[in-house]
Amino acid sequence: MNSLWDSMAPSGAAVSGKFHGRGASVALEELAAGSTFGSALESLRGRSVLIATREQLPTALALIELDGVARRMVLCTPDLTPQQLAGVAATAQADAVVLDAPRAASAPGSSALDSLASYVVTPRPVPGPVERGASLATEWILLTSGTTGTPKLVLHTLHSLGGALPAQAPSGAQSVWSTFYDIRRYGGLQIYLRAVLSGSPLVLSSSGEPTPDFLARAAAAGVTHISGTPSHWRRALMSGHAAVLKPQYVRLSGEVADQAVLDNLRAVYPNTRVAHAFASTEAGVAFDVNDGRAGFPLAFVDNPSGEIELKVVDHTLRIRSRRNAARYLGAEPGVLVSDDGYVDTGDMVELKDGRYYFRGRVGGVINVGGLKVYPEEVESVLNADPRVRMSLVRARRNPITGAVVVADVVLANPASTAPSDTPDTVKNDLLDACRRTLAAHKVPAMLRFVPALEFTPAGKLVRPGA
Repeated sequence: MNSLWDSMAPSGAAVSGKFHGRGASVALEELAAGSTFGSALESLRGRSVLIATREQLPTALALIELDGVARRMVLCTPDLTPQQLAGVAATAQADAVVLDAPRAASAPGSSALDSLASYVVTPRPVPGPVERGASLATEWILLTSGTTGTPKLVLHTLHSLGGALPAQAPSGAQSVWSTFYDIRRYGGLQIYLRAVLSGSPLVLSSSGEPTPDFLARAAAAGVTHISGTPSHWRRALMSGHAAVLKPQYVRLSGEVADQAVLDNLRAVYPNTRVAHAFASTEAGVAFDVNDGRAGFPLAFVDNPSGEIELKVVDHTLRIRSRRNAARYLGAEPGVLVSDDGYVDTGDMVELKDGRYYFRGRVGGVINVGGLKVYPEEVESVLNADPRVRMSLVRARRNPITGAVVVADVVLANPASTAPSDTPDTVKNDLLDACRRTLAAHKVPAMLRFVPALEFTPAGKLVRPGA
């Protein structure tokens, strides 16, 4: 792949989303002889460019136009604090920035962009004529999530990001892609590249958009393939509007997909292929699971297929492939790839009856008197009850054991007046299920019902210490 521009499938497909706060749609073929940057495009040649737009549509267009032009593209998410933005700009040695609207002097992050002021480019919603020069090898820089400090900057190439994706649309009816994800994060970027490289229409979500509104917009566009985190999908199910979609393919990634959410999606979409994938910003996409079951088969590790190699060391999953990122940017930011070429994902897995199950992140383990508890393992038991929509398990300090397990639970139908749905009945049933399934130290010492749980901008549950 020389550049995204050179690799796009020619078609009349469009990317739709918001531009300057309004709904907009830009056909990819409109960029064939034009640019939303106009004559400013060539001024960005060879530069390290922060793409720091508020909306996703300008980012989607900027990636097409700048890959092969810029030396480096840095995908900045709109939730960055001024301090984080300044750190990212310094680490990436940025000397230009793309915004979708001018920032006021008092706007968050403005001071971090002062030194780039002479190269601030604001794209327009309608492409203008432009002559394109020869393609450069552009670095794609993605930011890690789940940190309160300056995010790590992960260096990919177009080939590591999209080399394994289809270069043309599948035969038959055209796919229409969409995602709950932000395309500036790895999971959303994969869907974006799938659509652009195959010439398929793409419907982008918008920050702060209510879930029912996004589902209605996706349904109106005829979306056939859609992805999101398990938390995204639980929120869609809770909204009561999930059934407005008639997708052919539903994909989950970014968090542990337990059996409950897979079964609930199957119930809403009985004729849809429901799959879950494992990927990370550093390791890339490792595999898809298409059998409707949580976890993944032992054969994925024992008998790797294609260019992906997996191994489990000290209960953590490690991945080696051409999809791995090259390195981190910055001085001594941490080791990305080990000496043997594997990326340690930090995700804990456990082998049971010929299948590996995800148990959570290494740093998320709760220590109860020296015994380990993986929050996701307890959550999978709670979520298996049809009266539960989602749950969050966390630690609470205890003077004797150091910590105990507590759980916050969101009910699927909190307004129900059925005798089996009273809070005391549900609580007792959930704790009984935990006692039957889990070791005693894993059973929640306290369980409370809450109206909602907090999510990160990446669509994942906010976990203490993350």
